[in-house]
Amino acid sequence: MCNQCNSNPVYEFTNKRKLCKTCYVHWFEKKFLYTIRRFNLIKKGDLISYKKSKNLREVVLEHLLKMYSQKGIIKLSSTKSKKFANSDTADVESEKIVNAIIKKNILNLKKENSFKPLILFLDKEVLLYAKLKNLKIKQEKRKNKINEFVDELEKKHPEIKQAIVKSGFEII
Repeated sequence: MCNQCNSNPVYEFTNKRKLCKTCYVHWFEKKFLYTIRRFNLIKKGDLISYKKSKNLREVVLEHLLKMYSQKGIIKLSSTKSKKFANSDTADVESEKIVNAIIKKNILNLKKENSFKPLILFLDKEVLLYAKLKNLKIKQEKRKNKINEFVDELEKKHPEIKQAIVKSGFEII
């Protein structure tokens, strides 16, 4: 049962905490806003642009940015503006970091000219949010040896992707 409202759970965290559909959507959106505040990614009145496509991460990012802009805090632009929202998740970022370490190219992990409000989410969390919100998405296959390696590590050691991303923040 959901730990907050005693409904059927749709997601279980590694600490065995469970959330139903409503609580999960609320948690996801709250964590998105927390990420923006925590890393000071957006200021009131900013003009934000993003990549528009049917890809899972881009669709979810667009949905969340539109939700944020409806509050009147930011404005969205279809043309590339000074602030660009990148849809990278912890999965994508951890793969980049591990790839850089393997290729002994760690210095190339410099700050990009974009911000990543989905950086604290896993792809499976983003996918569940998209399904619960009935967003039209196109699934993509991103399998390569490094991705498979990191996914296997995640199975054996939950939350390793977040640890890799946190270490990457410290390196940069």
